[in-house]
Amino acid sequence: MSSRKGKAFADRRQASLKGRRPSSRERALPSRGEIAAAAALRQLGRPYVWGGGSSTGPTGGGFDCSGLALHAWSKAGITLVHYTGTQFRQGRKIPFSRLRPGDLVFFGKDAKKDPTHVGVYLKDGIMVHAPKTGDVVRTVDFAASPYYRSLYRGAVRPSAG
Repeated sequence: MSSRKGKAFADRRQASLKGRRPSSRERALPSRGEIAAAAALRQLGRPYVWGGGSSTGPTGGGFDCSGLALHAWSKAGITLVHYTGTQFRQGRKIPFSRLRPGDLVFFGKDAKKDPTHVGVYLKDGIMVHAPKTGDVVRTVDFAASPYYRSLYRGAVRPSAG
C-alpha cells in the first residue's frame, strides 16, 4: 500500500473512531466493496445471459447473477469463481444488519443446498442483480420484497486470499 493510500485509510479510520464524518480528503479512496458496487451498477440494462460474464465484462452480450458478481469484484481486485454456491463460501459471512456496499447477498429455496441466486448489495436493502432469462441487470429492494425476503440465505464480504 502506498504511503498516501495508507495515510488516507488511517485518516478515514480515525475519523470513524472519533464518531465524526470524514473530510473529503479522508473519503477520497473508495473501499473494495464500493468499487464492486459501482462496477455492478455500470452494467444496468445489460441482458441476462445464462453463463454470461467474466472478469473483463459481459460474455455472450450479458451476465448471469454469478457472472455479474464475479465481474464486479474483479474490478476491486478480488477473484471469484463463476458459481453462486462457491461464491457463498468465498469470504466472511456478514449479518444483514452489517451489510455494506459490494457485499454479496444470496438467495435460494433449500437451506440444505447451495444458494441459487446472488446479487451485489448497494445500500438500504437494495441490490443490483441479473435476475433471469428475458430480463436485464437491474436493482431491486430485496429487503422490502416478500419474495426475496423468503429466499434470503445470507451475505458474504469477499476478501483477498
